[in-house]
Amino acid sequence: MGLIKRVENWGDRHHPAALDVMRILLGIFLFLKGYSFMHNMAYLRWTIEDQRLIDLSPFMLQVVMHYVIFIHLAGGILITLGLLTRLSSILQLPVVISAIFFINIFKSEPNNDLWLSIFACVLLVVFAFVGSGPLSLNNILSWPEQKKAKG
Repeated sequence: MGLIKRVENWGDRHHPAALDVMRILLGIFLFLKGYSFMHNMAYLRWTIEDQRLIDLSPFMLQVVMHYVIFIHLAGGILITLGLLTRLSSILQLPVVISAIFFINIFKSEPNNDLWLSIFACVLLVVFAFVGSGPLSLNNILSWPEQKKAKG
């Protein structure tokens, strides 16, 4: 059995129902963050340009902005519904880790977004391992497969 399959099996066996509520809230938070970025792209552009650690061409800046928005919107919905939770969590991690290290740490004023980003990052790592859980569309859609395996 491959490493990925062992991680999936371990995550399926060790998933308290309270984690499903946290998964849903995390997905909603990420979706709303992407929605706010989409409606205020000037703020997102300013945030990325203001950190001055990486010099991006205008085209690459647009690519990064659209990637962040798409990943937060699509990934937030998928995490909320419990579909492709592990993949969505893994795809969210580069954005959230970048927010922690390149954006939030280097702000001089007291920054509440740093703790929110760290908490989201920890939850994304957890859901990358434990998966979507019993209260998810992934679990509902796999019921026929589970019945075949038992019967």
